[in-house]
Amino acid sequence: MKSLNKVITTSIAITSLSLITTTSIIEASGRNTSNASTSNQTSSHNSYNSNNVHNLTGEQYTTIAHRGASGYAPEHTFFSYDKSHNAIGASYIEIDLQMTKDGHLVAMHDETVDRTTNGTGRVDAYTLEELKQLDAGSKFNAQNPKYANSNYKDAKIPTFNEILERYGPDANYYIETKSPDVYPGMEEAVLEALDAHHLLNKHSLNNGHVLIQSFSVESLTKLHRLNSNIPLIRLLDKGELPRLSQKDFNQIRQYAIGVGPEFTDLTEQNVKNLKRASLLVHPFTVNNKEDMYRLNQYGVDGVFTNYPDLYKQVIQDDGRQHNKD
Repeated sequence: MKSLNKVITTSIAITSLSLITTTSIIEASGRNTSNASTSNQTSSHNSYNSNNVHNLTGEQYTTIAHRGASGYAPEHTFFSYDKSHNAIGASYIEIDLQMTKDGHLVAMHDETVDRTTNGTGRVDAYTLEELKQLDAGSKFNAQNPKYANSNYKDAKIPTFNEILERYGPDANYYIETKSPDVYPGMEEAVLEALDAHHLLNKHSLNNGHVLIQSFSVESLTKLHRLNSNIPLIRLLDKGELPRLSQKDFNQIRQYAIGVGPEFTDLTEQNVKNLKRASLLVHPFTVNNKEDMYRLNQYGVDGVFTNYPDLYKQVIQDDGRQHNKD
């Protein structure tokens, strides 16, 4: 975000966005949205009411399990996803996507496999078959003895399709795409997979089963062109939010329904300013209860956290305090 090239390409993307019909995507339109490859769709959504900024799930606060319940189990494995979705009941499974050498979408945060597996090198240097041979669990055990589990040894890297198949169309997915110049065709592949799993229909979009996030304005702009009904979230690098003006917030709202700032950049005032632009606010990555309480007081709409059970407890405590008041 800080390099000159990134600034230039971001400016180009924002300029080109002005040529696209800007619409609200809080409500799904009445027409069929199941064709993922249809481009330049025009939306008939109603305007998003700035006095009624709310999560599509209907929750006051949404709990986004960052890479699954990654504080308790190996990130982006079925162990962390099962814990967040089945055991804890987080609102969203958050999925970072990379692409293999042979074009498969897989769940992994880094562009390399070194940090979380026993392998080395870039994800896109591996075929899916080769990637499936890696152990994505043992490093978690070594680094987190408190939560180590022998079952985590030899945990496998899941594909995007495997995740959608396992949890089905009624789960909620918070999906991150990368820049198009890193993985050309990623956006089309994501939409094809979502469509194949019945997640691009009116019901799914109305109920927040899919949110797509990215730091890349280019990726979000492309997704908006491909299917303007999909709710998008603009991620913001640490230090980026304080440099943005109200005009910038309004510009983001032309293609996204919310932002994901680094949580230490938030203040009570800039949360109000974001809400004034009718943007949802989902900060990352919040793992401390005191920070969670404070951010809720600021008016955020949920948080990304490695410990979704902690945030659910904070939400419950806030509700009890509200009832007392």
